[in-house]
Amino acid sequence: MSSSPRKRPPSDVLVAGAVVVILIALVIAVFLTGWGSSLYPPNAATTQAKETRGLYNIVFAFAIAIFIIVEGLIVWSVLRYRRRPTDTELPVQTHGNNTVEVIWTVIPTAIVLFLFVISWQTLIHVDNVSATPDIRVHAIAGQFQWQFEYLDANGKKVATQLTPTYDPTTRRGGMAVPVGRSVQVTLDSPDVIHAFYVPRFLFKRDVVPGVTNKFEFTVEASDTGQIFRGQCAELCGTGHRTMLFDVIALSSADYDTWLNALIEKNNATPAPIPSGTVLKLTAKDIKFDQAGLEVAADAPFAITLMNNDPAGVTHNVEIKDASGAIADKQDPIDGGGSTTYAYKPLKAGTYTFFCSIHPAAMRGTLTVK
Repeated sequence: MSSSPRKRPPSDVLVAGAVVVILIALVIAVFLTGWGSSLYPPNAATTQAKETRGLYNIVFAFAIAIFIIVEGLIVWSVLRYRRRPTDTELPVQTHGNNTVEVIWTVIPTAIVLFLFVISWQTLIHVDNVSATPDIRVHAIAGQFQWQFEYLDANGKKVATQLTPTYDPTTRRGGMAVPVGRSVQVTLDSPDVIHAFYVPRFLFKRDVVPGVTNKFEFTVEASDTGQIFRGQCAELCGTGHRTMLFDVIALSSADYDTWLNALIEKNNATPAPIPSGTVLKLTAKDIKFDQAGLEVAADAPFAITLMNNDPAGVTHNVEIKDASGAIADKQDPIDGGGSTTYAYKPLKAGTYTFFCSIHPAAMRGTLTVK
């Protein structure tokens, strides 16, 4: 009885096609399930970020294509040239193939050159700064807080924002910018290296002591009202994690109103010192000169703070009780300045006074009796 003929293996074309289809399905599945989101940057919020995102899309497309081709060829080679039971001798050995070597040299070289050209073009556009931007902001990064100075067309300071994060309850703080208008930011540091980083800007720039860096961006009009979280992206000391800031995108009209209010606040006459005890406190080298203060219970009081640290190093004095509740929020002052903070009457007890920018290094005990 004759045996049935042995089935022939699938053709090389079918095997290769099946492998490619499986790999493409795998890539699609990764993105449909959301796993691929970690491979992609966040949505672009600025004109410059859109160019960076476009460059990423092209590079990522090449990466997927190369992945599918290379992995497909590997799997196809394993299936096509696997040893079968009928194989008793070595297959024909090939020693070099000029055509294949030219192909795998020319194609990668062409891809690298193409990516170099489009990367260079994107870098030029992203790094471009104009001589006459619509808005000028001077960002100062000091351990461990940001401050933003708003400048006029001649580079003269018109207002300073010393509260870098936005408080939704008071609607205060943060770096406000108008949408659809070019914003040029200059960066300086009085101490160590920091970095300005906003994830949705798809951009990071170092803030180097002794060097003024700058960049420019334009927030898309579709992001009006958005708040973008920013941070220092360079390890700058023990308080690095607290170096956060917010960028608030406003319409042109709302921005003008906001800036005028900030200018008015900066130029306002200081509030009169309240009647009662006025304590004095000096900040120097990121330390308070006193570790203990004392005031009377159930009576208003004030603390006059002299900030003897250099410009760019901000301090304030806040008070919290044993539960950690803050008695009064206080705006920081820049190095070289002074101010008097007024506080509401406190019940008898022991409290902690501290600088909210440097809470670990600058704190003391306030005794109320």
